[in-house]
Amino acid sequence: MKNLSIVLQSPGDVSQFEAVEQAVPQPGAGEVVIRQEAIGVNFLDIYQRKGIYALPSYPAVIGAEAAGTIVALGEGVERLAAGDHVAYAGPPIGAYCSLRTIAAERVIKLPADVSMETAAVSLLKGMTAVMLLEKTFAVKSGDTVLVHAAAGGLGSILVRGAKARGATVIGVTSTAEKAEIARSLGADHVIVGREIDLAKEVKQLTEERGVDVAYDGIGGDMLVKTLRSVRPFGTAVTVGQAGGPIPPISVEELRPGKNLSHPSIMAWCSEVARYREVAEAAIRDMTAGIASDIGGTYPLVHVAKAHEAMEAGRTTGSLLLIP
Repeated sequence: MKNLSIVLQSPGDVSQFEAVEQAVPQPGAGEVVIRQEAIGVNFLDIYQRKGIYALPSYPAVIGAEAAGTIVALGEGVERLAAGDHVAYAGPPIGAYCSLRTIAAERVIKLPADVSMETAAVSLLKGMTAVMLLEKTFAVKSGDTVLVHAAAGGLGSILVRGAKARGATVIGVTSTAEKAEIARSLGADHVIVGREIDLAKEVKQLTEERGVDVAYDGIGGDMLVKTLRSVRPFGTAVTVGQAGGPIPPISVEELRPGKNLSHPSIMAWCSEVARYREVAEAAIRDMTAGIASDIGGTYPLVHVAKAHEAMEAGRTTGSLLLIP
């Protein structure tokens, strides 16, 4: 079986990607081989490509989620069979390829009503949303939630997930066009632009109270604005740095009693039991329509174009690579 892999030669720009044919390891005990039919693209991939999140060694194959069909099984694999439609997300990375050998315990069987394309763009983000909405801060009916990049891949799932839990959602988008998408997802209010006085806008929408929890994937100068939008004893969650590195935060910004959390879905999923808990919850959410929309599809060999589009902020929803 021929395996097309996208190899990252060293940290840097998209010129560091190289398409190569690699051998597919035969499945060992407890492993399966998946013929991948859809691969999700995440900001995590960009951070790893650039070296913001350093990899142990190079060259390396990145990518944290994909879906496909099982084509071979190693000894001792009992709950899966050849021909099953499956997905996986989280560590170990290595999804940018057409065939992958992976531990069966990392594989989630897909129900008939969840397509491989939906699973590939939604599983990692859906797992992240479960972690953020249930583990980092337990969102409940009556809460007010702030979601940055509300029309994006993770943002769209957070909007839908928070609404499903009975919360009022304030979305933040970079353009008026993306604001319309956020409203269509269920956002009750949308704030447009990154240069606005976010805290002032939020206070006006919450009768000066602030939000119970804010999810910030922008980073940079936005994080302080996000903290100032949170009510006393509320929580700000930083989950990315699309707008720049996460800056040092003065402890005074946490007065009076605000919480600042920096959770990692990859760290959460390093333990198999926790991984399977949030993965299966994310699949259940997908069957209920809480998933990311596909904002663009690229052949795997055009992964550089997908990264460039995402970095430039030209995308909505999630991007998909097709081997």
